[in-house]
Amino acid sequence: MVSPCKVILAATVLLASALAQAASIEVRVSAVGPKGKVNVAVCDRERFLKECAYSASVAATPGTTTVTVANVPPGTWAVLAYQDENGNGKLDRNLLGIPSENYGFSRDAAGRFGPPSFDQAAIEVSEETAVTPIRLH
Repeated sequence: MVSPCKVILAATVLLASALAQAASIEVRVSAVGPKGKVNVAVCDRERFLKECAYSASVAATPGTTTVTVANVPPGTWAVLAYQDENGNGKLDRNLLGIPSENYGFSRDAAGRFGPPSFDQAAIEVSEETAVTPIRLH
């Protein structure tokens, strides 16, 4: 039988190992206005434009606002950002479903008649801090 102390120690080592392999993504969001917050989400292929696994937000700073998303595992991710000017926690849309608040994607990805694909916005994240610029439109 394994002692509870050994189980706790093993779990602690596994958690520390997982966190040591995680990185941060520094998102430099430009064309930011003076109101609200800048929200950033980091998505894998399966959850792209749905329920993204990692997110962060900071108060908007006119010009460029930097948002850091911590503890992102190495891999391929797509990053999206938007300025929540009215502070309601979501990207507002008009009656046609077109965003009425400024938004953008990593790699300046843009779709023709809708959002870009995951592959168009995908960036590689290693065990070091990744930096990606996003320009709001």
